[in-house]
Amino acid sequence: MALVLFYHVTRSTVPDTVELLLNRALGQGWRVMLRSPDPARIEWYDQKLWLGPEDGFLPHGIEGGPHDADQPVLIGAGPIGNAARALMLLDGAEPLPGEAQALDRVWLLFDGNDEAAVNIARGQWKRITAEGLHAQYWSEETGRWQMKTEKVPGA
Repeated sequence: MALVLFYHVTRSTVPDTVELLLNRALGQGWRVMLRSPDPARIEWYDQKLWLGPEDGFLPHGIEGGPHDADQPVLIGAGPIGNAARALMLLDGAEPLPGEAQALDRVWLLFDGNDEAAVNIARGQWKRITAEGLHAQYWSEETGRWQMKTEKVPGA
């Protein structure tokens, strides 16, 4: 069952946090689906991941290509198409019904300086914890990431 990690980004940026988490995930041999409901943001993340330093390149592709199943990181709005065990949700993206339960990790990142994003994340916290998933809320308000609260199923 997935551990769902909510990242309330206030000091760094969501794109920087995305890169940090993707590097860690790939370092562990995980495949990741990065989901956004916004086609412009999907294209933006594709470009951003190409522009990193050569030694920091994050191999990825945009969903809908002939090699989706081979991508270590697949960026898109649809269902997981690369056998990922981890899902990164951006821009208010939601897990598909029943999807999170089968994964090892779900990251939900939101900009803490955007009140609309914060409100969306609050609603997502309620829905995800109501499904009985293990969820943690992380904040960087002190300058480093700290877990602020945790909801453990059955506790």
